[in-house]
Amino acid sequence: MRHGWIPLLMLALLCVPAWAQAKVEVTGDSFVVDEASGQSVFSGNVVVVHPGVTVRAEKVVVHYGAGGPSNVESFTATGNVRLKTADQTATGDTATFDPATQLLRLTGNVVVNNASGTLNAPELVVDLKNNTSTFTGTKGGRVTGVFTAP
Repeated sequence: MRHGWIPLLMLALLCVPAWAQAKVEVTGDSFVVDEASGQSVFSGNVVVVHPGVTVRAEKVVVHYGAGGPSNVESFTATGNVRLKTADQTATGDTATFDPATQLLRLTGNVVVNNASGTLNAPELVVDLKNNTSTFTGTKGGRVTGVFTAP
C-alpha cells in the first residue's frame, strides 16, 4: 500500500527536525518532565495539533537522549490513539515512532479510513524513509479491507 495511507501517518513528523520550524500545540490534563529518566509525559485527553495532522491519546511520552528535549529518541502515544488528517483517520491502541529508523508503528485494533475504503489489522508499520506501509496480521487476527470503487 503506498499513496493513500502514508499521508495519514505524518504523526512521525512530530520528531523530525522540519517540525521544529512549525507550530506544534500539545494540550493535556497534566504534563510531567523527568530529567533523570529523560522523558516528558502528557496525560489525560492529550491533543497534539500540527498543520496537517492531529493526534489524540490518553497519554503521550517523549523519550529523549543526552541532548535533552531536542534529541528525541522515541515517541509513544497510548490509550485510544487517533491520528487525523484532512483525508483520513487511523485509530489503534498504541502508536510509536523511532526517528532513527523513521518507522511509525500503530498497534492494537488498527483501523484506517479514507475515501478509498477501510483497512483493519492488528498492526501497521509505516516506513517513512522508503514511503511504504505494511499492514500485518498476527495469530489472533488478519488484515481485512473494504474498498469503494470509483
